[in-house]
Parts: sequence; structure tokens; C-alpha cells
Amino acid sequence: MRTQSAVLFEQPGKWEVVDLELEPPRQGELLVKMAAAGLCHSDDHMTSGDLVLPPGALPMAGGHEAAGVVEEVGPHTPGWSVGDRVVMSFLPACGMCRWCASGMQNLCDNGALVLAGIRPDGTRRFSLDGSPVGQAAGVAAFSQYSTVSVQSAVKIPDDVPLEVAALLGCGVPTGWGSAVRSAAVEPGDVVIVMGVGGIGMNAVQGAAHAGASVVIALDPVESKREAAGAFGATHTAATAEEATEIARGFTNGQGADSCIVCVGVVTGGQIAQAVEAIRKAGTVVLTGLPRAADDHSLPISTRHLTLFQKRIQGSLFGESNFSRDIPGLLQMYRHGQLKLDELITTRYTLDTLNEGFADMRAGRNIRGVVVYD
Repeated sequence: MRTQSAVLFEQPGKWEVVDLELEPPRQGELLVKMAAAGLCHSDDHMTSGDLVLPPGALPMAGGHEAAGVVEEVGPHTPGWSVGDRVVMSFLPACGMCRWCASGMQNLCDNGALVLAGIRPDGTRRFSLDGSPVGQAAGVAAFSQYSTVSVQSAVKIPDDVPLEVAALLGCGVPTGWGSAVRSAAVEPGDVVIVMGVGGIGMNAVQGAAHAGASVVIALDPVESKREAAGAFGATHTAATAEEATEIARGFTNGQGADSCIVCVGVVTGGQIAQAVEAIRKAGTVVLTGLPRAADDHSLPISTRHLTLFQKRIQGSLFGESNFSRDIPGLLQMYRHGQLKLDELITTRYTLDTLNEGFADMRAGRNIRGVVVYD
């Protein structure tokens, strides 16, 4: 079949909407009609070249945060039916590797395929004029239809709007888990969230839900600071210095228990500010990514790590197990314990996708969403 998809042909570049050929699902696969796709900074990292794709990955059908409806089930694929409503995980879980067996689906060995845009057998399902096209994260959310592995899909209830559910494919579990799991926020904690966009705002929600007494939303964009209170922030700050002083004011000068770095394009300087902002034995959670050129730039004092026993903790997908956490977070949403509708700032079409990313870079959105007919 043919499907309209937003494709990246070069780095740096922009998304171009073209018609692609899409293969039907094989065993263990689903043909999904996309309903909505979230605009994540990771997608923008691809177009800017901040996230360098491996050789041969381009062209790539983009997008990794999505929800849709199953249109066709591959042969000999039990447990799935036409009409199932699903959220896609950008990190597939095989269920058999060491990491899946240890309850760490986010570190599944299949994650190595995410940037290559290929299947475990090395093949691709999209093509253009007979030439193969990669599938971002095995999902290709910026496509009307996509053939996805059941390892990347989880069923969801019928009463959850699909454009809301799409946010569970990346941003919500990543931010939430960065606070609840990676930072291990406890009741009474003082927490700084650096950057409160589509991921950071969910770190604010997670910290508040875990019982933090002080949640400081740090962002230079005034509209995001104003919105943060509705998600659980008790204080806001425009600069790291201001956030640090607020945290010290509640901790007898010691600093925050944790600082969760959710900036879209992280700099070494921001990580250093986060390390300065936390107390002895405090934790910096690094959720955002730097530019590829800055990957080895970390100007921090190692004395802080050794003498003050501070910790820098990386966080991939918020340490989430998607088959457990996506249904769990949706249950919280259904019971009024998690805000999702409020995260969506603007809705776009596939043809206005580049405008959506321009709005994201300008700080006009918490989360932009592409909505399909």
C-alpha cells in the first residue's frame, strides 16, 4: 500500500512529505493507522544533525511518539485483533535479553536498532521508488500508516483519546520516570526540574506525585513557568542561579535533593549548574541530550562527586518498562491523577510538521501533536 510520510533525506535537513510504499505486516507485526504523533526534541535532533544517524540510515521516515488503531494483524500473531487501539514505544522490548529479563525494558538490546531504522533481521518495511527507507525507532510516527513490531506496541483502553495516549509513547513516561525512578524522589524532597517542555513538565508531575514538598520549575520561557504550577510546581525560576537559591532557602543552605535536566539541547554548562545546585549525596538526572559535537564536554568539578558524594544519573525513557508503565499511567489519567490533555499546546497536520518544530524551538509549545484524519 501507499502512505504519506514525513521523510528526512539528509542531515542537517527538514521533513519532506512524500508518498512511500509500505509492506504488509509479517508474523509478529501490525499494520497501524496512525491517529496522532507527538513532536519530540529527539526528532528535531535528527534534522539538525545534533543526533548523528549511522551510515546508511537515511532516508528515514520520522517520528517515534504515536498512537493509532490496528488495521491488519500479521499471520501467526496471536493476541492481537483488528481494531485494537495501541500506543507505540520507541524502544522495542524483546522480552528475552538480559535487560528485559531484569525488568529493564528500556535497555533492551533491540534499542541498538532505533537510530538505524531497521528490523532485527536487517530489513526495512518502507520504500521510495524501489529503494528502502528507514523507519525511525521502528515506529515512523510521521506516517499515515506504519507496519510495526508487536514488541513496540501496547494495547490501551477504548475511552482514552488517541491524541492524548500518543504522549505516552515517549514524553510522559520519560519525564515521569526521570523523577519517580531515576531521581527516586521521596516525600519532603526539594527538586529542581531544569527545562519544563514536553518532558520536563512530566518530571514536575512525577516529583509532585512522589511527595516532593518543593518543586522548582526552571525555564527561561515565561509561558512555561506560568503553566508549571498546574502540573505541581511550587516555585518557578528563570535562571539556574535563582533556582539554586530557592532550593537552598528550604534546605538550610544545602541545595536541592535532586536536579532533573530536561533541556532540549543540553550543554555542559547546564550540567555543571545542576551539580552545583544539589546537596551532598544529591542526584543530577540527565534526561536531555547534548549536541553530538558537545558529547564529551562536561566541565564539572570532580571534587563535588568524590568529596560530596554527588551522583550524575542518566535516564533513558525514564527507566520505564513500557508494557507496565503505559497502562499504569493511563489508569492514573483516567482517575484524574495525571494531566495529559493540558500538555497539548498546538495541533498540526503532517504538512505543517516543520512549523510545529519551529514552534517547539521557539518555546511556544509544551507539546505539539500531529493529528491525522
